Amino acid sequence: MASFASFLSLLLLLHSTTSVIFARKLQSVVAHGEDESDYSSFDEKYAILWGNDHVSSFNQGKEIQLSLDISSGAGFVSKTNYSSGFFHMRIKLPPNDSAGVVTAYYLTSQGPNHDELDFEFLGNKEGKPITLQTNVFANGVGGREQRIILWFDPREDFHSYKVLWNPHQIVFFVDDTPIRVFKNNTDKGVAYPWQPMQIQTSLWDGEAWATDGGMTKTDWAHAPFKANFRGFNIDGCPVYASNTQPCYSTDFWWNGESYWTLSPSQQKAYEIVKSNYINYDYCSDRDSHPTAPLECPQ
Repeated sequence: MASFASFLSLLLLLHSTTSVIFARKLQSVVAHGEDESDYSSFDEKYAILWGNDHVSSFNQGKEIQLSLDISSGAGFVSKTNYSSGFFHMRIKLPPNDSAGVVTAYYLTSQGPNHDELDFEFLGNKEGKPITLQTNVFANGVGGREQRIILWFDPREDFHSYKVLWNPHQIVFFVDDTPIRVFKNNTDKGVAYPWQPMQIQTSLWDGEAWATDGGMTKTDWAHAPFKANFRGFNIDGCPVYASNTQPCYSTDFWWNGESYWTLSPSQQKAYEIVKSNYINYDYCSDRDSHPTAPLECPQ
């Protein structure tokens, strides 16, 4: 459990260094606290994927709500595939008792040897913290789960969840805080996500595993569970054919050299997260990985 001093240090650091690496480029990107009147409408770049009757639209399509009951959940998907970019969504999780409920925001390719970058929010009983699980699949290989307990309650308000994906690194952000970095280690024989991916979200029943390893089940007396989404702008390189090479050009700002590593201030914030908020890391799980995977610290 993170100490209050560590939490305060993180807040102070973020306050003084917010968006350092993105400051010059992200004026139009959805960030925590921005003017929401600039948000794109859902229909411009997204479509409902499943559960049509469990999807509601508000504010002229600038906010979408997914609901889950015992009959169905719901999800939506980007209309286009992308092969690099800075992807972001503002999400407010189901309030109160949401044990067993999974809210997911992720990028995924199609086919058996797929690539995937996951945010999965694992619901919990009222008064207990939400777990945020991230995962990386490359060439069909996953099993790279990391879990953190956030320094705020994501059920109370909207927060931004972001993924930077370029040929050098993948960075997961919560608001402006990096919480995970997956470097391109193809030189070590580690697969790296290269395939075109769509953005997807879903709200579904994961009671078999999501809360306390499946010990705590979904209480349907609290249904319908509702998650809200805003910020449908997409900063990514669209792919309309099989050639993805143009998406790795430094003509796209997110591929520029400034984005190949974290800035010093971001690295400090990341170290605080790793020291105080991560409660599971596959790299340290010797039951599942007797030998540390090649991409992990040796």
